Amino acid sequence: MGLLLTACTPIGPGETNPSTTVDNRPAREGGTLRVALSAEPDRLDPTVARTLVGRTVFNAICEKLYDVDSKLTIVPQLASALPEFSADGLTITIKLRAGVKFADGTPMDATAVKTSLDRHRTLPGSARTSELTSVDSVQVVDSATIAIKMKTPFAPLTAVLADRAGMVMSPAALTAQGENFGTSPVCVGPFKFGSRIAQDRIEVVKDPQYYDASKVHLAGVTYKIIADANTRFNNLRSGDVDVLDGVAATDVDALKSTSGLSLIASDSLGYQGITINLGNVDGVGKAPKPLSAPYASPLATDKRVRQAFELSLNREAINQVVFRGQFTPACGPISAASPFSSDAAQACPKHDPNAAKALLAQAGLSLPVKVSVVIGNTPDARRLGEAIQAQAKEGGFELELQPVEFAASLTQTDAGRYQTFQIGWSGRVDPDGNIANFVRTNGSQNISGYSNLAVDALLDEARRTPDTAKRRDLYGQVITKLHDDVPLIYLYRQKNLTGASSKVVGVQVYGDGLLRFATAGFAA
Repeated sequence: MGLLLTACTPIGPGETNPSTTVDNRPAREGGTLRVALSAEPDRLDPTVARTLVGRTVFNAICEKLYDVDSKLTIVPQLASALPEFSADGLTITIKLRAGVKFADGTPMDATAVKTSLDRHRTLPGSARTSELTSVDSVQVVDSATIAIKMKTPFAPLTAVLADRAGMVMSPAALTAQGENFGTSPVCVGPFKFGSRIAQDRIEVVKDPQYYDASKVHLAGVTYKIIADANTRFNNLRSGDVDVLDGVAATDVDALKSTSGLSLIASDSLGYQGITINLGNVDGVGKAPKPLSAPYASPLATDKRVRQAFELSLNREAINQVVFRGQFTPACGPISAASPFSSDAAQACPKHDPNAAKALLAQAGLSLPVKVSVVIGNTPDARRLGEAIQAQAKEGGFELELQPVEFAASLTQTDAGRYQTFQIGWSGRVDPDGNIANFVRTNGSQNISGYSNLAVDALLDEARRTPDTAKRRDLYGQVITKLHDDVPLIYLYRQKNLTGASSKVVGVQVYGDGLLRFATAGFAA
């Protein structure tokens, strides 16, 4: 199910329209591409991983049963065809590519796929459990065929298998490494894992056993961890890196005006926002409980306070002041370009600090209401935090900013050690992937501890029906309820902004925000 979004190819200095000139040049064989990542990936284990930068690395080393193309249409990757659904939707048959090998030389077959899917579903701490909750069992039909038996029909399954839940890992490596698999992952990809130095770099090298190895030009890719946006940009300008992941909005004009650099831009499917801790006491996925100090706040106990917090925020001003108008204000998890969008999905509470103060008065609170927010420790995050802090003050709140390194912030907030958390999501083609894990009771990424049985029922119904119009209406109802309960506040939708040296050809970035290097290389 493709969205009405188009990936952009690199554009040269000063250009405003996509250009295909760079990618039309031939690539020479060999060379190591140096890529500046904006943050440290978490564990390189597809079952437990959560970060976008981690997904970028996985894209080089861990292929999935399905992928998306430049138009965000789902296409086969390790599967040989799109899945076949039985009439009742309870059996999904998937045929696999023949002759594929993992990076360790062992065969990628139906048994390996079953092993990975079962691990995604059942491993304690899996971040994929909620995505596969409708799966009852995975059966091996023959060496090139699996049958997935469902508890209930699940319309988003193909989209789920086009992300980390569809990544297939070497059973031999899983047996040998166990819970340490993420320290040296073994999958199928144009590259294979080489080495990792924490907070510094991740190196991957070309895998000669890859089924499409003849199309891979690069000898390897080195992902350098450079959290500071200015440093990343300066490294690109100086030639110390060849590709920059996550160009700061404040650097876009400078990049466009710099000879020898180009910008790859695409609309994002994801969002950035603020998650509110309502009852995460014992950790993500556990039953919600009343919070205690220091994580308890009026936000957790009264939705009027959460509504007031949202009313105090001016999304358009955040976009203009912090991001120079490069991004799009957003009030929900579904892109306006999605076929599942609707008026209800795009509804937005107005900025009204006076109404915010009135709600706080109704809640019987004295002003200012003190709230802490965990936020990134980068300059971009600081600017965003200070803008939110200033706006919230007008609505009667006093915000304390708590800067934390990104990967560490995930561990902290998973455990429930926070009041609010500025966090986003890179987005998925099916809206279930942007909503259910975060707000469904005990969802694998429901760090808020939010639970609303009516929301659960709507999400489950949307999962069961294949009808786009019906699902569109159901998601509209979900978002209406989320605006009332406010377990999280959606703020803006980023653009995927990637900088590249003109010496590089073939780098692709689609609406999913992932950097693709399978056919990239240095200009001949």
